Amino acid sequence: MSERQNLYESIGGVDKVNELVDRFYDLMALEPSLAELRNMHPQDLSDSREKLKFFLTGWMGGPDIYSPKYGHPMLRARHLPYKIGMKERNQWLVCMYQAMEDCGIHEDVGKQLEESFFNTADWMRNQPN
Repeated sequence: MSERQNLYESIGGVDKVNELVDRFYDLMALEPSLAELRNMHPQDLSDSREKLKFFLTGWMGGPDIYSPKYGHPMLRARHLPYKIGMKERNQWLVCMYQAMEDCGIHEDVGKQLEESFFNTADWMRNQPN
């Protein structure tokens, strides 16, 4: 088994991915410190929630449910229209790390996810600072 399969199974599969994504978007909408991040998203977060759930399911080693519906993720290309600097990256990470904590994703699997999320979020930056 790959590391990502272990991550998907270790966190509890689709139910935990759904819980994590829902908490992530709930926090984004509730926390004033994340207002800039929230404003980068559409008013109705239904599609954003679904896309992140589908993407994370496959990214963590679960079934590939994103690509059949939306095509290749092209993660960086899909985010190029948005100005993503260190501030936006950090807001995204704060939100995701808090969602992980609130959903009870801790210890080794949490550390692995934090590192993977950081690397991916940092790669998404398209602004110098």
